[in-house]
Amino acid sequence: MQFQGKSWKYGDNIDTDKIIPARYLNTSEPSELAKHCLEDEDPSFVGKVGKGDFLVVGENFGSGSSREHAPIAIKECGVSVVIAKSFARIFFRNSINIALPLVESKEAVDDAENGDVFDVDFDNGLLKNITKQKEYKIHPLPDMMKNILSGGGLMNYAKRVLNL
Repeated sequence: MQFQGKSWKYGDNIDTDKIIPARYLNTSEPSELAKHCLEDEDPSFVGKVGKGDFLVVGENFGSGSSREHAPIAIKECGVSVVIAKSFARIFFRNSINIALPLVESKEAVDDAENGDVFDVDFDNGLLKNITKQKEYKIHPLPDMMKNILSGGGLMNYAKRVLNL
């Protein structure tokens, strides 16, 4: 699995309420959630993020409530990969479950600036900042996680495995 996209960088401790504010949780419709992604962190985010772009963030991304709405909003607004210094554990799991790929790399986040183009190769455990011509080793994803991601999420993976 390989992805390439332009980066949008934000700071530390962005919790699920900043990713998708609670006032919009009266729906679980992905397209509606996407309209408000990161609205309280950066009201202009949805207007500038493009399909396939990367979200680059600091420590403890996705902390707070365990709602799946947060990774759904991120994925639906066009983000193909999130790179962070660290993720809240439940956010990490929810993201894999809905097929939003995640990468942890403190060095890549520290080096990144808005607009840098990144390439991630999950099979070979390699993240590249194309703009800055830097490479970072990442842990390759376990096969089961790659299968969940490439299959479109946990539900699709389970249906395929169970032949449903």
